Amino acid sequence: MAYKTPKEYDVPLHLFREGSLTYGYKFFGSHAKDGGFIFRVWAPKAVNVSVVGEFNHWDTARNPMNKITDDGIWELFIPGLKRYDTYKYAIRTKGGQLKLKADPYGFHMETRPNTASKIYDIGGYVWKDKTWAQKKSKQNVYTSPMNIYEVHISSWRKTQHNREDDFFNYMELAEELIPYVKKMGYTHIEMMPIAEFPFDGSWGYQQIGYYAPTSRFGTPHDFMQFVDYCHQNDIGVILDWVPAHFPKDAAGLFEFDGECCYEYSDVLKREHHNWGTRIFDWGRNEVISFLISNAAYWIREYHIDGLRVDAVASMLYLDYDRKEWRTNHRGGNENLEAIAFLQKLNAFLFKEFPDILMVAEESTAWPMVTKPTDVGGLGFNFKWNMGWMNDMLSYMSMIPEARPYNHNLLTFSFYYAFSENYILPISHDEVVHGKCSMLDKMSGPRELRIDSFKTFLTYMAAHPGKKLMFMGQEFAQFKEWNYKTGLDWDVLDFPEHKGLSEFVKALNNFYIKSSELWENDNDWSGFKWVISDDNINSVIVFRRINKSGEELIAVCNFQPKEHESYSFGVPLGGYYSEVFNTSGKAVNKRQRAKAEPMHEEQYSISVKIKPMSAMFFRKDKTMTKSTNNDSNAKKPVTKKAPPAKLGNPTKGATIKSTKSSKSPSNKKPK
Repeated sequence: MAYKTPKEYDVPLHLFREGSLTYGYKFFGSHAKDGGFIFRVWAPKAVNVSVVGEFNHWDTARNPMNKITDDGIWELFIPGLKRYDTYKYAIRTKGGQLKLKADPYGFHMETRPNTASKIYDIGGYVWKDKTWAQKKSKQNVYTSPMNIYEVHISSWRKTQHNREDDFFNYMELAEELIPYVKKMGYTHIEMMPIAEFPFDGSWGYQQIGYYAPTSRFGTPHDFMQFVDYCHQNDIGVILDWVPAHFPKDAAGLFEFDGECCYEYSDVLKREHHNWGTRIFDWGRNEVISFLISNAAYWIREYHIDGLRVDAVASMLYLDYDRKEWRTNHRGGNENLEAIAFLQKLNAFLFKEFPDILMVAEESTAWPMVTKPTDVGGLGFNFKWNMGWMNDMLSYMSMIPEARPYNHNLLTFSFYYAFSENYILPISHDEVVHGKCSMLDKMSGPRELRIDSFKTFLTYMAAHPGKKLMFMGQEFAQFKEWNYKTGLDWDVLDFPEHKGLSEFVKALNNFYIKSSELWENDNDWSGFKWVISDDNINSVIVFRRINKSGEELIAVCNFQPKEHESYSFGVPLGGYYSEVFNTSGKAVNKRQRAKAEPMHEEQYSISVKIKPMSAMFFRKDKTMTKSTNNDSNAKKPVTKKAPPAKLGNPTKGATIKSTKSSKSPSNKKPK
C-alpha cells in the first residue's frame, strides 16, 4: 500500500516546492514526537533511504524510510531515541552506490573528524535578552555607532596549553571575550562561521552542518547562552553566513542523492575550481527554501542580530574565477538566479525581522547592493567597502616619498562614500596567507610603524562608514594570523603594544561618544572637504557633521614631517579645541579662529601637526552670537580649488572602486 501524505503536510510541502518555505527546519530533519523522533529528508533521486545510527548498529537494512511524495521526500518515525544519539541517512543511488549523509537540517553534530548528526531538541532555552531586543527595535542602525570586532573564536585565545585542540567552550569564551570587547569600545562582534565544518583550515567557510552550531565549543543551547550573554552585556552578534558554496565532503550536501541535488547540474556553473567546492543551485526552489530557512533559523532561534553574507561577488557573476562560462539569456555575465535569490532572501528577512543587519561581502562595483529590492537593489542594508580597504592598505604600505604621487588612493573613497551604506573592513583576509599583520603593512622602520598605524586607525574612525577590525590588530599582533594558535597576547608585555591597545580603546570610545562620526554616515550632509589636494604634504582635512550641525574637524598627516603652523578654513568664529590626537597628549592649545577667509570659509585657524599623526578639533560651545557674526570678517575666498567638485555618486553614475576586478581577491582556503 502506498504511503499517504498527511493533510497537515500540504502547506509546508507546497511552500517548499515554490521556494517559500522559511521554516523548513521545523519540518525536515529530526523532531521529538510521541516518545521518539520523526525524520524527514529530501532526496529526489534516491532509490531508497534508511536511518542508521548507533541505535541500530549502523545497519542499512533496518529502519527504511517511507517515500511520502513523488518528488522524493522521505519520512520515518523511530521510537525510544534519546538526546545525543548519532545518526545518518543511508541513501541508495540510482547507480547502486550507498552514501552515508549527515542530516542537512540536523541541529547538532559530532565533533570532527566524525561527521554524524546528533539527536537534539533545540527548544526549551529561556532567553534573558528582552531589554536588548527592545533597545534594538527602537534604534536606527544607520544613525548609530557601529564598531565591529571580527572574531575567529577557536583562535582568539587558547587555554593554558595553547594547543590546536585546546578550545574554550562557548560560555568560557563569552566570559573572557565580552568584557574585553566592551572595555575596548566595540559595539558588535562578528563571528566567522560557526555552522558545523569538518576541516579547521577552512575557518568555517566550508560547511556540512548548516543548522548545527559547531560542537567544538558545546551544544546548541550553549551557543544560545553565548549569544544571550552578549546581548545582556549590550553587544550585538553578527554571524558569517555562507550561501555561495559548500565542500565535497562525503557526509555533506555534495551530490546528496547520488546526483546534483543542492548544487547546479550545469558543469559550467556548479564548481568553484580554485576553492574545490560546489555552488548552490539558486534556481531550484527546494534549495532556495533550504537557504532562506537557514538564514531565518539563526535569527529566529539563536537571536543573531545580523548576517554577513560571504563571497557575494562569486554569486553574482557567471564568469567569476572561470575560464569557461556561458552567458545568461540576456547575453550578460550576471547570474540572474543568484540575484533573484538574494533579493528574495533580503525582502523576506527584513519583512520578518525589520531591525536586523544584512551585510554583503561584495568586492566589485556592483550597483545598488544596499538599495531596496523594490527599486532593483539587492536589498542588503550594509556592504563591505573593499575598494577603500585595498586603496588604503596599498597607500599605507608605500614609502612616504611615494605618497604624494598616489594621493588619489587616500581621497578617492570619499567620492563614492555615500553611494552605498558602507562598513570599512580590516578583516581576517588581510592578515593571513603571507599578507602579514596590520603593523607590518605600515611602511618605515619598526619603531615608527606604531605611529603610522595610529594615524591609519584615526583616519578610519573619521572616514564615513561603520567600522570593522579583525581580532589582534587592536594591540598590533606581531605575526600574521594563524588559525591553529591563539593570538599573541604576550606582546602586551611590551610598552609599544600595550600603548597601542590603550590608544585603540581611547579611539573607539571617542568614536562611540562622537555623534559627528556616525550620525550622518550615509548622507553628504555629514561630510565636507576642507583640504583634499595637498598631495605634496600628504595632509588631508575634512569635517564630519551630526544632525544638529555640530562638527568635528579631522586633520591627518601621512608624512614623517612636522608642520609648526598649518592653516585651514573653519566655518565659524570662536574657539576650537583639540579633542583627540594620536600623540596621547595635547599638541595644540585652544585656538581662536581668525577672520581670515580660507578654503571657502570665513574663518581659519593654524595648528601644529606632529609627524605621521592625526587629530580632531571641535568648536567650543561657549561662543557668543556676536563672535559668529564678526563684522570684520572678510568675504570668503578660495585658497586652492579642489581637483574635482564633489557630487552625489548615487545620481546618474556608477562609481567603481580602484580595485573593482571580479577576480577572487579574498578566496577562502580549500
